[in-house]
Amino acid sequence: MDIIALVGALAVLFIVIGVSEPLSERLRLPFTVILAIVGAVIGAGALYVLSSDLATTLNPVMRRFLELPIRSNIFLYVLLPTLLFQVALMVNARRMLDDWVPILVMAVGAVIVATVVIGYALSPFTSLSFAACLLIGAIVSTTDPSAVVSIFRNIAAPQRLTRIVEGESLLNDAAAIALFGFFLTFVMSGVPDPSLQDALVIFPWLVFGGVLLGLFLARLTVALMSVIPTFPRAQVSISVALPYLTYIIAEQFLATSGVIAVVVAGLTLNLTGPGRLTPISWSYLREVWEVLAYWAGALIFILAALLIPRLMGDLRLNDLYLMGVVILAAFFARGIILWGMLPALSFVRLSPQVEPAYRAAILWGGLRGAVTLALALAVTENALVPPAIKREVGILATGFTLFTLLVQGTTLRWVIARLGLDRLPRLDQALSNQVIAVALQNVREEVAETARDFKLPQEVIRSEAKRFGERLDGAVKLAEAAEEIPDRDRVTLGLVALAGRERDLIIENFRQQLFSARLVDRMLSDVDRLIEQTRGGGRNEYRAAGRKALGYGGWYRLAVTIHNRLRWSLPLERMTAERFEILLNQRLILGELHSYINSKIRRIHGRRVADLLHELLRRREEETDNAVEGLRLQYPGYAEEMERRFIRRASLRLEEREYDTLFSDGLISRELHATLRNRLSGRRSKVEARPALDFALQKDAFLRSFPLFEGMRDDQRRKLARALRTHHVEPGTVLLRKGEVPHCVYFIASGAVEMERKGQKVRLGRGEFFGHIGLLTRQPRRAMISAISHCTLLSLDEARFKRLLTRNRSLYDAVLHSAELRGVTLDSAALSDPPQRLP
Repeated sequence: MDIIALVGALAVLFIVIGVSEPLSERLRLPFTVILAIVGAVIGAGALYVLSSDLATTLNPVMRRFLELPIRSNIFLYVLLPTLLFQVALMVNARRMLDDWVPILVMAVGAVIVATVVIGYALSPFTSLSFAACLLIGAIVSTTDPSAVVSIFRNIAAPQRLTRIVEGESLLNDAAAIALFGFFLTFVMSGVPDPSLQDALVIFPWLVFGGVLLGLFLARLTVALMSVIPTFPRAQVSISVALPYLTYIIAEQFLATSGVIAVVVAGLTLNLTGPGRLTPISWSYLREVWEVLAYWAGALIFILAALLIPRLMGDLRLNDLYLMGVVILAAFFARGIILWGMLPALSFVRLSPQVEPAYRAAILWGGLRGAVTLALALAVTENALVPPAIKREVGILATGFTLFTLLVQGTTLRWVIARLGLDRLPRLDQALSNQVIAVALQNVREEVAETARDFKLPQEVIRSEAKRFGERLDGAVKLAEAAEEIPDRDRVTLGLVALAGRERDLIIENFRQQLFSARLVDRMLSDVDRLIEQTRGGGRNEYRAAGRKALGYGGWYRLAVTIHNRLRWSLPLERMTAERFEILLNQRLILGELHSYINSKIRRIHGRRVADLLHELLRRREEETDNAVEGLRLQYPGYAEEMERRFIRRASLRLEEREYDTLFSDGLISRELHATLRNRLSGRRSKVEARPALDFALQKDAFLRSFPLFEGMRDDQRRKLARALRTHHVEPGTVLLRKGEVPHCVYFIASGAVEMERKGQKVRLGRGEFFGHIGLLTRQPRRAMISAISHCTLLSLDEARFKRLLTRNRSLYDAVLHSAELRGVTLDSAALSDPPQRLP
């Protein structure tokens, strides 16, 4: 095909794409359904013209235009990597990791179940081999739930449910294509069937090889992009190369799954990109990829639809019967997942509780599309596949795709309406009447001021005021007649609104470059979790999610375990540094939310609810302040440096704003403005570089502030810091059990522990120590000591502690005083001669 016909064909396809989107909105049909219908019509028209007498009279360019050569490689190597990479780049990857179990079940599990069920269902009714039936099952098992996702967003479906369906759309293509490549080897003539041993080697390599390749290339790409921070267009160009090179290397050189490699590369860039690129560059990159994916998604559907008349050209009556078998088997397989596996996951609390109406919508919304047709085309183009298998694969895959698009796709909105999912929940409906009344009152005041400012005629003002007053009166009556909303529900709604405002403030501070780009995604994920849990569980879940955002999650506990058991502190050091920065940012955000309660929420939900929200917010502020204070006491030097950098970042932003104001007022030239901004960029890059947190240095800083070690020489303090072992413990951790003889002494760097003394509970805090009495007397403990907060403890073994006791008079006196308080007498064997006091 020459370049003229190719350019003309692409121009026509882009016109079709541009017309189809508004047409789908007018007809209230999914965009992909409109593209499929239009593409099928164009393909049928082209096929008719080429097979008729008109073909001989056509201009050569027009004939080549109608004979547009569509091959499977166009889908698999040009369009599919773009589409998959963009989806992986845009999803909330951190929140997806929270729901990885149901997402894998809905994606990988559903594909495997559908492949097996459809294969077994087809086998008795066709002369094809069982491997060919499984191949057909793998081809039609991948779903395109974009239509149901878009509708879920419009009907305000639970965020977690929408996220699971989005995750399915991202991963099921990878699983289906991996299965497709595996079963294809069984049906090709002249290729030996792989044994079970081969299968156990091939399939894991398809998955894990793709994961490793995508991870490696994405990190390499991010490192290259971070070297050129001031060239956003160059960074975007490098990112465009990533999915294509990843797919080609995986498929052609490593014989692994290119789809999985591209998805992993996109997710890796999603997670690491914001921390290595500037906010402007990251936003620009995402905008470019949105446009590229829009074109790729539309082209992949319309080009696939052009193939429908060609693939269905040899349709027979028996094929319709086999299509019915495939359709019923596919619905049955999806029903197993939705009414079998999902409820089981909900029972063990690994998945949200999915209502039957939502499950029915997901079932009917499991549309098939371009990937199914592309895989079918790849089979028909394969010279090693027997003709009978080519024919059945092409017809059954195409027929099933047509059924999902033309039957399910065109009726999906009607099904949503029949299920009642298009109606507002009762609570939102009652609240909407009150919101409208409050909003109209505000609008009336502003409209009156606007009319006076424009000096409009009094007759016009009075007439419009009367009309608006009637509308306001009607809204007030509806609000008064609406069902009374209990305070408990109003508190929940207020907390959701408060969390939404918290999200807006994070984004606003990020755009002003007050917050570091590397942590904004994590903060937004925490707020999304806050909103989601609050919707489901009210104030209790709001407080639980708020505590979780303080940084003590599963990964933090794993890092603590690695540090305590393996003595490898790097993961914990990084997570602690990130946690400190997030806490500083969060404290700033929470302080700004009180004014939002007074200005917005109080007018809708009343004073009583607003006061309760203030109280809940103050509790979060107190917990955040305690966490910040604990880190400040634990790492005083690092805390001071982080706070200094926060102030410097804010001052640079204010300085940049002044330069922008001077330039917009025409007081400085464009060249001077660009020069000043470039200087600021250099300073900002230094401020953005977070200082490394070194636990060894922090131990030395802690010892300097510890009253017991004030008189030590620097060389002695450094030796002691090397001898001390750091322990991070959670609340409730038992440190010393009753009846146990301690073998080391613990110094409290941060946090608090609780012990019993003469029937009373005694708390010890920062700067105090315990375990020394039992160690010196060699008597079993009479009470248990446990942590009552997150603590950092420094331990010293028995031999080193006794040597330290002979050299440190302050510690010697503290041990004697502690023993007197507990009524314990230390004999001469336990204590050596007291050290001399330093002058």
